[in-house]
Amino acid sequence: MKIALTGASGFVGQHVLPLLQAHEGVEMMTLDIKDGIDVCDWESVKDIKADLFIHLANKSYVPDSYEHPRSFFDVNINSTLNILELARLNHARVLYFSSYVYGHPEYLPINEEHPIQEFNPYSATKIMCEQMCRSYAQDLKVPVAVFRPFNIYGTGQNVQFLLPMMVHQLPSGKIQVRDDRPKRDYIHIDDIASAVEFMAFAEWKETFAVYNIGSGESHSVREVAEMLMKLWPKSVEYVATGETRPNEVLDTVADISKLRAMGWTPRISLEDGLKEMINGLINDGMVE
Repeated sequence: MKIALTGASGFVGQHVLPLLQAHEGVEMMTLDIKDGIDVCDWESVKDIKADLFIHLANKSYVPDSYEHPRSFFDVNINSTLNILELARLNHARVLYFSSYVYGHPEYLPINEEHPIQEFNPYSATKIMCEQMCRSYAQDLKVPVAVFRPFNIYGTGQNVQFLLPMMVHQLPSGKIQVRDDRPKRDYIHIDDIASAVEFMAFAEWKETFAVYNIGSGESHSVREVAEMLMKLWPKSVEYVATGETRPNEVLDTVADISKLRAMGWTPRISLEDGLKEMINGLINDGMVE
């Protein structure tokens, strides 16, 4: 089987790529700007052949989507459209990596049938991309599986994101956050990668299907801080300034029964994931 992977150099892609490469009989191709391939440019990708396209590449840092909305819409939508068209021409499958698109939950835990709603420019791009996926599946018979990951974290994640930011504050002796009320379903990067690997080799019984990926539990920012302070060997001050983001969602919990029923399950607890991130700091020499 020939697999084409976008976003191989990104946070998720770096964990997915070695898992796929380890499978006998798999020929991997990475579609990355570092390879001289611009997935947003049709001329750059139109001759690529594959049996499965895994589309991870996208702009994803929510605050930046308010500052640079045109770039988010341009990159996320055009790259997805090109991958879907490649799959149509190749009679191939697409595994599309979406996001949390449920907005303010009407109920918890959130299953895949929960209404979707845009609540920031980034989520708006993902909803539009999902609609393209549905259209290509229903109208053009391109098999598409959509993953909706909840809050991904792990060693190596950009410190712009909340959990790595908090972990990297530990050596200073002070964790400072803004709003510590929001609760999130945090899913470790290794569990995300294992889900992608699982779906790549699973039997797809539907032309179009959506799957949540999460842990099935939620933790507030304050609870995460308390875990970190408990795990850290030295005393740490904690400050929450109380600043809030526009249209903030206060709680999310994923119903992962659909993917679990197929045979995948998360294995890394939040506490173990945070321990790993702290050990990463120590191994990088950032702790005296």
